[in-house]
Amino acid sequence: MSKSTSKSPDGLIDHADPILKAFVIHPVRPARGQAALEARDPKARLEEAVGLAVALDLDVVETAIAPLRTVTPATLFGSGKIAEFKAICEVEHIDVAVFDDQLTPVQQRNLERGLGVKVVDRTGLILEIFARRARTREGKLQVELARLDYERSRLVRTWTHLERQRGGTGNTGGPGETQIELDRRLIAGTIGKLKRELDEVRRTRTLHRSARKKVPYPTVALVGYTNAGKSTLFNRLTNAEVVAQDMLFATLDPTLRTVKLPDGRPAILSDTVGFISDLPHELVEAFRATLEEVQEADVVLHVRDVANPDTDAQARDVQSVLNELKVTADEGKTVVEVWNKIDLVEGEEREILEGRAKRSDASAVSAVTGEGCPELLKRVGGLIDDTPPMALRLTPADGEALAWIYRNGRVTERIDQEDGEIRLVARLDPQALGRFERQFPTVWVMPIGE
Repeated sequence: MSKSTSKSPDGLIDHADPILKAFVIHPVRPARGQAALEARDPKARLEEAVGLAVALDLDVVETAIAPLRTVTPATLFGSGKIAEFKAICEVEHIDVAVFDDQLTPVQQRNLERGLGVKVVDRTGLILEIFARRARTREGKLQVELARLDYERSRLVRTWTHLERQRGGTGNTGGPGETQIELDRRLIAGTIGKLKRELDEVRRTRTLHRSARKKVPYPTVALVGYTNAGKSTLFNRLTNAEVVAQDMLFATLDPTLRTVKLPDGRPAILSDTVGFISDLPHELVEAFRATLEEVQEADVVLHVRDVANPDTDAQARDVQSVLNELKVTADEGKTVVEVWNKIDLVEGEEREILEGRAKRSDASAVSAVTGEGCPELLKRVGGLIDDTPPMALRLTPADGEALAWIYRNGRVTERIDQEDGEIRLVARLDPQALGRFERQFPTVWVMPIGE
């Protein structure tokens, strides 16, 4: 999507991106059995595809839900449907046809020929959004790697320059290599370079994670479907100002902030990229370094938009990615469902929803109003509070030791005696306890129960 250089009314050259007209089509593939039962609502899928197109600044002027009786290998649709789509493209002066499906390279090429417009599939659309939104060096590397991996399969014989280059010397010699082979070799070299750079990023992230582990801060990761309200909840819990918009993939790069738990203990909260139905495999692989934050977290909060009619299907899509990352209870991970946007549900429907949340052991919250957020933090604190409690007795002269405990531990109970003695029940991780006993050997410390 190149920039326009048309002149504005004042005679100056306008370098703004042209607004492209888009026709969004959601193909409904035939499904049977369990796949049919779990199939997403076509209207919801179409609405999501339109949201993706809008997020790419496309002007969606026409939409269609197109059931498929049979899948045509060459063009996905039959010739009659192609003719119908072409007529719409001509009447509406369409620039881009967006197919909410994963097209093969041959299907994409043949559809462009049949419709006479640029064709973008779901994977290409998401990759383009990620390419525009990535801000950090890591994010840009990950997106570029995913894009090249995707485009490597798109090198089909479409353009006239894809002909054999002359090999050897003079007018005779071998046929040489095709332009396709040359392009694939160049892309393979670039992919190798990007993977090496990402390995460096992964090593750096591992070092940062190791440094954080030396400081006894538990980690909590937010995951969920895109636009479920993760960034809004992140801002609510940490008092941060991360970009939070009613838009698909408003934020991509992971953000980490410190959050105070109810007992005063700090924890690290990370806001990760949103998931989506049929998330391109290229992106899952490219963002594996970022998703390591989810794999290493002590607690994973699965944020759901319960005001969305398609929330159950969205939850299944997120769960499938978590399964791929091995972030499940079966793998020893602590995953809590957070049912967000309850402020958008009213009356009897809300009562039913809150009852379901209790039975499902989920936390119902509103990131916008803050309702349920204190209870959520309290629950998180309980889930990661696995250090044994210690009983301590401090004299009035132990003020420095008292301050140290509040800075590095978690005081759960305090009793001030009349004689000035202070009795505490506190939790200190093994490293902190060792440092405390070395620094303050005269303070009486005893594990609870002994």
